[in-house]
Amino acid sequence: MGAYTGPVKSDGEINVLLVGSGDPRHILKTVVECPEKQNLHIWVVEKSMEVVARQLLLLYLTLIQQEKMGINEKTEVFLELFGNAEIRSQTAETLRQAASQLILSVTETTEDAMHPCLNTTILKFRERDELARIFKLWIQQPSPADSAPAMMPKAWDYRVRQYLGTRYDSRNGQFDWDLRMKLHEKGCGVISKQQYMQWRERGLAFEMREAVYQIPNPTLLSIRVFSQKGEKVGVRGYWGDIVSSPYLSFGVESDDKSLLKTQNGQHLKTAQDISFANMQGLFQSLSSRWGCVTTSPSDTEAEKEPTLSQQKSLCVNSLMLLSGVSVTFLPLDSLQKLPHKQKYCHYFNTIYFSANCVHQLGPMMRQIAAPDAVLVVELAKYILDLNKQQEAGFGEKVASLALEAGFEPCREDGTDGVHAVFVQQKK
Repeated sequence: MGAYTGPVKSDGEINVLLVGSGDPRHILKTVVECPEKQNLHIWVVEKSMEVVARQLLLLYLTLIQQEKMGINEKTEVFLELFGNAEIRSQTAETLRQAASQLILSVTETTEDAMHPCLNTTILKFRERDELARIFKLWIQQPSPADSAPAMMPKAWDYRVRQYLGTRYDSRNGQFDWDLRMKLHEKGCGVISKQQYMQWRERGLAFEMREAVYQIPNPTLLSIRVFSQKGEKVGVRGYWGDIVSSPYLSFGVESDDKSLLKTQNGQHLKTAQDISFANMQGLFQSLSSRWGCVTTSPSDTEAEKEPTLSQQKSLCVNSLMLLSGVSVTFLPLDSLQKLPHKQKYCHYFNTIYFSANCVHQLGPMMRQIAAPDAVLVVELAKYILDLNKQQEAGFGEKVASLALEAGFEPCREDGTDGVHAVFVQQKK
């Protein structure tokens, strides 16, 4: 679930580069497991600004002080926005408030970030403008006459039809096959049929209370460019995962083994239960370990209409400040440019590549990897459309690319098939 942080530098600093991680699970787990007297700097490169926007949103929610949002409520809101195509009205309101604060953050003109874990100051101006545009879209409330509420069910169904083709009419059988013969065979037996089928049918992964989930989750909508009659057309829709499920991120493993108990061959807890428990644990660790270092405006100041700088200060004051931890988002095209910048020369102690960014792994890693750096690469275990031979071939390709980049397999790595761990070749 987390990113391995590798060896500690002599000056007590760790620099971690995440390429295409897509969601904050690696960030959160790495922060929680980081030794206390150590500075942790996480650098993030993503494939699109929509993904950066979601990363910022989920990190923002994580950082909200416990006094402002209890851990149970935070866990529910986080998982809904993380994995549900449709959300509750209360969650939609929380999203709008968070997006409003994030607009202030990305439009900040000073060189200092509004919050060390929400640092977008290195992004290009047009990328920050794009983030502001995305956050504004999230804030918009559809009018009663608007067809937006129907947008997400249609977008989801379009993706399912597009994926299944002629198998669409027998989709329940296909869903069941993917669950039993693929996910369960890969060790994810804790994903229950009822929850998985509901997610495959309508994108609802986390239904934690008797409530109405019918407001579209705009954070899952993005623009994809298609060629139509020789012209490129941008189509806003849902283009994410519709097969593997959000449960894989937080819901299939746990340090608390009681959550994984079975009785008569059946799991007593579901992947939703485990996701909830894991997120609660992460949030609890952050709150108790890091606490909150904040300053509150005086009562007299609070009575006045806050200025823009005061609004930004109020935003920071509602968030936890994690001592010695920073998360910085790099421009989308930065991976090819890092080796040419003196600052990043032999800089990163740990480098992580997701499966869909493996093609970017190359010899330039030699320039940016610190001595004794660790390379972690996501494998194709949960890309369900691949057969066993293709999955094995992917692993071989990863090993070959790592070798070209100056890394060899870590002998101590008891591989789980999810990630491959490499260390620098001995000279």
